[in-house]
Amino acid sequence: MATIDSLAPNSVWRYFDAICKIPRPSKHEEKIRAFLLDFAASHNLLAKRDAVGNVLITKSATPGFETKRTIVLQSHLDMVCEKNSDTIHDFFSDPIRPIIDGEWVTAQGTTLGADCGIGIATQLAVLAADNLQHGPIECLFTVDEETGLTGAKALQSGFFTGQALINLDSEDEGELFIGCAGGIDTVATISYQTQQVPQGYFPLRIAVSGLLGGHSGDDIDKNRGNAIKILNRFLGHLVQNYTFYLQHLEGGNLRNAIAREAFAIVLVPNSKKESVAIDFNLFRSQLETEMVLNEPLMQLTLESTEASGLVLDQATQTNLIRVLYACPHGVLTMSTRMPGLVETSTNLASVKFKPGNKIEITTSQRSDLGSAIQDASAMVHSVFQLIGAETLSGEGYPGWTPNPTSELLELTKAAYFTLFHQTPVVRSIHAGLECGLFLEKFPGLDMISFGPTMRGVHSPDEKINIETVDKFWKLLVKVLENY
Repeated sequence: MATIDSLAPNSVWRYFDAICKIPRPSKHEEKIRAFLLDFAASHNLLAKRDAVGNVLITKSATPGFETKRTIVLQSHLDMVCEKNSDTIHDFFSDPIRPIIDGEWVTAQGTTLGADCGIGIATQLAVLAADNLQHGPIECLFTVDEETGLTGAKALQSGFFTGQALINLDSEDEGELFIGCAGGIDTVATISYQTQQVPQGYFPLRIAVSGLLGGHSGDDIDKNRGNAIKILNRFLGHLVQNYTFYLQHLEGGNLRNAIAREAFAIVLVPNSKKESVAIDFNLFRSQLETEMVLNEPLMQLTLESTEASGLVLDQATQTNLIRVLYACPHGVLTMSTRMPGLVETSTNLASVKFKPGNKIEITTSQRSDLGSAIQDASAMVHSVFQLIGAETLSGEGYPGWTPNPTSELLELTKAAYFTLFHQTPVVRSIHAGLECGLFLEKFPGLDMISFGPTMRGVHSPDEKINIETVDKFWKLLVKVLENY
């Protein structure tokens, strides 16, 4: 069986294979950072790190290219850590297990980490190569992009010197990105009381699984199911038709991923459990009909379980189910400036029971427009404030305003056409990139983002197309040669 380190371009895949063996959850990038610093030392390259852990490795120009301008290559060190519920994996210690699946490389039951591991691997391949032609190169590796953009936010002016930057964190080969959405997180906290369950109630576990999930920016317009919303839809039916008790509800995981799985434990009257089961079977049939094309692997299950301890008070139970029903999720507006692009969206990301009788509900809002981000966040705030929940928004991050006259863009378009005899698509992306933050700290920085084709990013279905990695590498090498 072929292994990924045998694929072309060999140097890129070889470094990617090495990166997969190094745990790198967000905010815990110390092992991959040590790997980079050791790499720099072994290749006699100048390297430095800043207070938050960002790393910069510098490579001199090749002979004859000393007068060329410095260009910055950038990727982030952390990865989204998602796994299927039946997969045993510790992201803090276990290696990612990549496999070749036809035209793709994917992982066994977990996220692959090609976002942005393929960017890191490509930078290392450039730094290690002795057969490329290029001017001075600065490779920037930032921390904690996925859960807070901490590295980009803390980056100090002067950490790098280049006036042009290529972000290697895009997911569609043949497309050049010159703008991105900004975003903000909005978190609601609900306090609850507990009570004993009266005699004569039967515990049931209701679960939603098998959804595609995906990136809450790139995939928000693909009509994918949100496990929290689907589960809560049936709980809403129970509220309308039965007296029952909710012991636990949990769904989703990361703020920037569409919720793939959710479950609840409820207690229904012994005399009504068959009726509830009939209602659930009807509900499942309805959902399968609605979502057969978008979520072909969706699984809805209702089964008996064991329940112990206390349950939510009835008032909080009703408020929780109603507010999850009312909480918006999905596309809010489409762009009129760039047809086909989502302008504003919101993601109902997770529901978690926390110590101290607290329920934490995490959402995230994105938009190309700063005012629209604030408006979407205010909408979500208002929904949760109707039931007296505490709400809090983070600092957020700015969008990246497109510059269609970019010199780097024109050079990259020309390089793409020379290599592949096609004109690349130029567009903005609804996902968040670090470029907006870079522009705040380095005004006038000329930027572009491109990468190979990836699908299922931020989910265990993440995969990267093998052929496009080769095209991505050839384009980057050509741009470095011509800049």
